[in-house]
Amino acid sequence: MNILWSKSPVEDYVEGAVKQAMTIHITSPAGDILIFMTGQDEIEAACYALAERMEQMVSSSKKAVPKLLILPIYSQLPADLQAKIFQKAEDGARKCIVATNIAETSLTVDGIFYVIDSGYGKMKVYNPRMGMDALQVFPVSRAAADQRAGRAGRTGPGTCYRLYTESAYLNEMLPSPVPEIQRTNLGNVVLLLKSLKVENLLDFDFMDPPPQDNILNSMYQLWVLGALNNVGGLTDLGWKMVEFPLDPPLAKMLLMGEQLGCLEEVLTIVSMLSVPSVFFRPKDRAEESDAARERFFVPESDHLTLYNVYQQWKQHDYRGDWCNDHFLHVKGLRKAREVRSQLLDILKTLKIPLTSCWPDTDIVRKAICSAYFHNSARLKGVGEYVNCRNGMPCHLHPSSALYGMGCTPEYVVYHELILTTKEYMQCATAVEPQWLAELGPMFFSVKDSDTSLLEHKKRQKQEKTAMEEEMENLKKVQAEVEKERKQKEKEKMAKHQQQISMPGLRKGSSTFLRPKKFGL
Repeated sequence: MNILWSKSPVEDYVEGAVKQAMTIHITSPAGDILIFMTGQDEIEAACYALAERMEQMVSSSKKAVPKLLILPIYSQLPADLQAKIFQKAEDGARKCIVATNIAETSLTVDGIFYVIDSGYGKMKVYNPRMGMDALQVFPVSRAAADQRAGRAGRTGPGTCYRLYTESAYLNEMLPSPVPEIQRTNLGNVVLLLKSLKVENLLDFDFMDPPPQDNILNSMYQLWVLGALNNVGGLTDLGWKMVEFPLDPPLAKMLLMGEQLGCLEEVLTIVSMLSVPSVFFRPKDRAEESDAARERFFVPESDHLTLYNVYQQWKQHDYRGDWCNDHFLHVKGLRKAREVRSQLLDILKTLKIPLTSCWPDTDIVRKAICSAYFHNSARLKGVGEYVNCRNGMPCHLHPSSALYGMGCTPEYVVYHELILTTKEYMQCATAVEPQWLAELGPMFFSVKDSDTSLLEHKKRQKQEKTAMEEEMENLKKVQAEVEKERKQKEKEKMAKHQQQISMPGLRKGSSTFLRPKKFGL
């Protein structure tokens, strides 16, 4: 295994990787090339640049240029195109695979002798203050870099070209990746630990303790959803939510669907939200795919658009060719169908019957609002919103059903914020402001013209004192429980102590020896 380092830091790793791949293709003996990039955009840019260079070389060179088969691989690519990387290249052509970090461990392709490592990868990082996940580009860890290099020497002596310096590897890279528990939303973990009767989560002995901010934020989110009561114990709703292997807001949405009588619709929406995007948008046929997507749009909601996609697929007997015609990932839809059947089994176990309210979509939107009112945004400008709680700017994504609606709704709730070039709301739904006040009273209230500011403050004070009283009562109960426990222990100890007779003492003395007293 031969590792070659860059002499100086590479400014543009896409350009650097393309140059290196061309050099290998022209000068090195046979063997396939694997390039590690960060994400879909960079992979497509690298593939385009490689194809362009090859065309220029073929047209300008008088000699016969050996063929180079350029194959991208990333999660949003359709399965048939993904499978191409495993097929043998025809006419002795050299394969050049451009991949994300999926090719680090999950995939193994035979015949790779050259690896080009950009030194970067995308990582999902959760920001508890903003309550948003961001896919950010980070330098990979030393362990990941070694794993990438190892891909070259599996079937014979290989070479790894690293587009960073040796000193950067030794001094700037972390020894191993940051554990996922330290960089994700802990809603599920907190819910699980609470169901296992773990009272104090901040002192819990995690192997890799997550930041306290993340734990507190997740507890707050669960309290907001009604899964935890004011003193941090699980409510009836919380116990039901534990049964579902879902994010807490999605579990709440399902249970609200039962209450509002639209469980059938909510079940499908939750299943569709549990899988990656089912829409496929190839670069060369972007306009066609956008037109196909628009046919499914339900104007006031992206969530209902997803429901519509699933229903149409169901009406066409779950066919794969229908998905290809409409630029949909059949793999994603099949996964959603599996998730739906699993959730249906859990609902049957809990004896929750299926109900439907179609075509009344307002009830479904209300159920969505009940779980995502903490992710609500108010209209500020054209296509621009601000988060109702923290004033974070949010933007409608151009692919959203609400984007081309003509009139943008005043209030929306969104599934999550994704930070790319801007803060984009993923999967947004228009809601009524009254629903926000009704379903999220801890954040929103309707301002009545006849109630004064003093009355409002008085009501807030009453609520606060009620919560404080609850905390005081809990402390008293805990103190009593502790006192009882100590009393029981004392009694237990007294039973175990053996009674023996000693001279000079009327009562039988225990085997416990009193410490001798010194002095007078």
